[in-house]
Amino acid sequence: MLAKALAEFAYEELLHPLARDGAAGPGGAREYEVRLESGVEYRFLARRGAYGSWRVAPDSVRRDGRPADDPLTFLLDARTTLGITDDTAGHLVRELSATLVADTRLLAQAPTVAQLARYEYADLEGHQTGHPWIVPNKGRLGFSASDAHHWAPEALRPTRLPWIAVHRDIAEYRGVPGLDADRLYAQELAPATREGFAAAVRDVGGDPSRYLWLPVHPWQWDETLLPLFAADVADYRIVPLPEDPDLRLPQQSVRTFLNVSRRHRRTVKLPLSVLNTLVWRGLPTERTLAAPAVTSWVLALRDADPFLRDECRVVLLGETASIAVRHRALEDVPGVPYQYRELLGAIWREPVDVHLEPGERARTLAALLYTDGAGRSFAAELVARSGLPATEWTRRLFHALLPPLLRFLYRYGLVFSPHGENTIVVFDDHDVPVRLAVKDFVDDVNVSAAPVPELTAMPDDVSAVLLREAPEFLPQFIHSGLFVGVFRYLAPLLADQAGLPEDAFWALLREEVLAHHERFPELADRFDQYPLLSPRIDRLCLNRNRLLLDGYRDRPERPHAAVHGTVPNPLFAPAPHAVSDRGHRVDQL
Repeated sequence: MLAKALAEFAYEELLHPLARDGAAGPGGAREYEVRLESGVEYRFLARRGAYGSWRVAPDSVRRDGRPADDPLTFLLDARTTLGITDDTAGHLVRELSATLVADTRLLAQAPTVAQLARYEYADLEGHQTGHPWIVPNKGRLGFSASDAHHWAPEALRPTRLPWIAVHRDIAEYRGVPGLDADRLYAQELAPATREGFAAAVRDVGGDPSRYLWLPVHPWQWDETLLPLFAADVADYRIVPLPEDPDLRLPQQSVRTFLNVSRRHRRTVKLPLSVLNTLVWRGLPTERTLAAPAVTSWVLALRDADPFLRDECRVVLLGETASIAVRHRALEDVPGVPYQYRELLGAIWREPVDVHLEPGERARTLAALLYTDGAGRSFAAELVARSGLPATEWTRRLFHALLPPLLRFLYRYGLVFSPHGENTIVVFDDHDVPVRLAVKDFVDDVNVSAAPVPELTAMPDDVSAVLLREAPEFLPQFIHSGLFVGVFRYLAPLLADQAGLPEDAFWALLREEVLAHHERFPELADRFDQYPLLSPRIDRLCLNRNRLLLDGYRDRPERPHAAVHGTVPNPLFAPAPHAVSDRGHRVDQL
């Protein structure tokens, strides 16, 4: 964690390490020093990478000449240099400590990459190490130690979820066309379970037809819902129901549960009043209700586009049903902290397994960054298992991911946020990447603020909730979510363990973008409108947001990543020696 803090704080220019003359280490690393306002000096070996990134060797860090391994001491040493307030520093110590506890648990049960390669999608999630960019990436403020033992993904504890019935006076349901609430329940719950739910409502004098049923996170029910919705419980507007007998596993987002008893049933996403990786993990009421409409619209774009539908065969995991419950007092306060508008609801999402063909296996993109206790990279393991050279395997990875993302960008002025958790790679039976699956539409779809002819038929309820950005900023989501957020960590892993030079990695990525340009020359004006290959891009900062901008304060709106300066774009200047399969240099395309 200390090495990660040094690297990511330097990337975001919270720190400014200076290279020491003549001091070099193995593999092209150089020695750097950071002199802090506290008078303490840190030295370490680091390699520089794409986007101006840093890769610090953990065993090389020295504090005033002695080996250093304590990120909390570093935080105290550096807090004035970083510019963080004492109250932020206090909360940050807690969040860093909770992350260290979770990391220790992961290390104690870490499988080898050979074992990991045999895991199913649901089982992989409990072994992931969290956001590679955010330093306190498992803070989960609100969870006690026993809560983490029960509900964190690394706990690997399948659980049965309790349900509640909520009167339609305070609850709203939305579904994709043809999926009303009764049909949803018939698909998700056994007849005996549905009858038990109806009987519980009748037992308190209620009419089951006037209620909606939804699961709740047990922690949320005990910690948040019972205190804040006590009047509704007392008046039987909310009625506790028995547990659903299906076992579910929490995923990396903590609030999302995948059904492991019946894998064809939907994943459920539930609000959780826990602060983790920058935001409270609730479900905003309006966006929750809009999720099925956004799903229908995005799926319609895909299904009407032969390239997306037939060539890319991109999987879009639809958010097909949702329920939102408003708190009758809190949501009427104009400037109430946003966590109080996200307390109770549920989103049902299609599981990835039902979209897989025989022999296919799904893994989140984040899984490729996993390194086992022996230092072996999961990505390198998959390259070896595929039997392909690293260059070809990486080319296949890019060809699985980029074309559908680029098609949505250039043709429709639409981008997902393709970070490691929301981006799912589908592999064939030889562990070769073959296609892309995407989830989290309503939270992570952004569209052009400038007119796009293909967006004129967007329904009003979809238009009302999707975030709009200037056209020139839309490629930033692909850069920051995928290239900076995943590939800048994947590239050195493949360089060190699979023999693919980093400059060749980025040249292959550029080649995939240019091949898409060649394929669709009629969209040439869009390539300029959405400049993915510009010389520099904005530097989005995630740690800077926590340390300097938002800290741990309440606010009425969800925070967004900070922008601080720019960084060079590795896609602008590919390595001159990288050669494509077409027989000429990539930079001549």
